[in-house]
Amino acid sequence: MSKTITFVVQPGGKLHGQARVPGDKSMSHRSIMLGSIAEGVTHVKGFLQAEDALATLQAFRDMGVVIEGPANGEVTIHGVGKHGLKAPTKPLYLGNSGTSMRLLSGLLAGQAFDSILTGDKSLSGRPMKRVTAPLAEMGAVIEATANGTAPLHIKSQAGRLKGIDYQMPIASAQVKSCLLLAGMYAEGDTSTTEPAPTRDHTERMLAGFGYPVKREGSKATINANGKLHAAEIDVPSDISSAAFFLVGASIAEGSDVLLKHVGINPTRTGVIDILRLMGAHIEILNERVVGGEPVADLHVLARPLKGIDIPEALVPLAIDEFPVLFVAAACATGQTRLSGAKELRVKESDRIQVMADGLQILGVDARPTEDGMIINSSPIGGGEVISHGDHRIAMAFAIAGLRANGAITIHDCENVNTSFPEFKDIASQLGLRLVCREN
Repeated sequence: MSKTITFVVQPGGKLHGQARVPGDKSMSHRSIMLGSIAEGVTHVKGFLQAEDALATLQAFRDMGVVIEGPANGEVTIHGVGKHGLKAPTKPLYLGNSGTSMRLLSGLLAGQAFDSILTGDKSLSGRPMKRVTAPLAEMGAVIEATANGTAPLHIKSQAGRLKGIDYQMPIASAQVKSCLLLAGMYAEGDTSTTEPAPTRDHTERMLAGFGYPVKREGSKATINANGKLHAAEIDVPSDISSAAFFLVGASIAEGSDVLLKHVGINPTRTGVIDILRLMGAHIEILNERVVGGEPVADLHVLARPLKGIDIPEALVPLAIDEFPVLFVAAACATGQTRLSGAKELRVKESDRIQVMADGLQILGVDARPTEDGMIINSSPIGGGEVISHGDHRIAMAFAIAGLRANGAITIHDCENVNTSFPEFKDIASQLGLRLVCREN
């Protein structure tokens, strides 16, 4: 029987001090994938030692790649080259990681062996047609369930993939990355054009490994005429993890927090832009570039927030941060409206419905809409909420405790370990009154 984890947060308090949150999850995944198919030995620092990224690491070990570590965030990958992966002897189990499954489906579509991708119950319910349909246009043969979900059975199409020019119907970095990885094994050019900007870690990291990617506005193009050369990668702190403390320090009176070495890639800083529009005091200090990625220290002081209509252009740049932004909205004077965020309904949980349900239990006036939420300024009460196994929901409700007038109990918090196992320790160190109970 696996253990259950419950967070109990006592009301009030403030956040004070400095912290470095763990490495960026998106970049940790990609460093393993590209380092494995590069030529030579790749060294990674700042790797996120959490379940999602470790699932990617294990998948490449299962395909014959020698990977040392991780130890203290350091990983050494002995690359096998673009065509050096070996057939796994069993299905590749990817846990809760949608990034692993969607990106690997592209990378494996052009290999000289068959493979099967599986995941946990949550991942097995998430939509995969968004990647399997365009991959089929390239000639990939991938069998899924009748609902288009995992397990995915990928048949070897080595040498038979053809490049396509794909106009993406939704803004998704995972879809774009999947097709670019498949394009490394396809005849001719493979191009993706996105309807709105999404995170560009794949393109940046491919360039860091010396693989040519052409970028023109919203279009990225790749072909098979390239090699990956081993690289040194220093993964910055994950802004999605930092977001909990950006919001916490903004809403809890008297807070003063410095978050060190945070990735501020412009395709990921929507949370900073939205909080600043709400009146937050967030300073970007010591800006620098590390391994092709912009990094900075973020200084946050508590400030009264005001409700806003969140600009739709910022939605794809903050898609993972909305659970905790909904908490900020409850603490802001007036009304906050989010629209254009239908993607939130197919994350680890239906984040619109689950957050609305939990906020309502805590006494917040939160009304879900088809593609967003309307939240009116409300005192946050105590109560018991369920995170539905969604790590970001669990952490968002923990942060709500800073402004609550009673204790908040959050059930089903095991999956915090998929992205941010140190959350409880860093949050407690900064001043959140959080107790973690394991049964």
